[in-house]
Amino acid sequence: MANIHHAIDYLELGAPDLAASRAFYEAAFGWRFHDYGPDYAGIVAPDGDGEVGGLNRARPAGRGGALVLLFSDDLDATADAVRAAGGEVIEGPYEFPGGRRFHFTDPGGNELGVWATPDN
Repeated sequence: MANIHHAIDYLELGAPDLAASRAFYEAAFGWRFHDYGPDYAGIVAPDGDGEVGGLNRARPAGRGGALVLLFSDDLDATADAVRAAGGEVIEGPYEFPGGRRFHFTDPGGNELGVWATPDN
């Protein structure tokens, strides 16, 4: 995976219960991880080339920081997957000028969003 100048390159989420956070993201989104011991798991890039972020047990989790948005080809199915994996949809799905989106919290309390084009 090539690094792109001035692009978001990596994100790190607090994961006080690393195992629960990892299981959630595996179940809800199919993410894969590189393990770096009991306190950190790197998020494997979708193409398998490198990493795009990590789960850090030492970093506090919670709402109020930068909002990370994921893209979905099927927003309603993604919301269902988030709920089934143990996340909580806290807002939406709702429409906005670019499509639809919802916000959720993961088991650690991090808030993220998912968006889709108007036809998804």
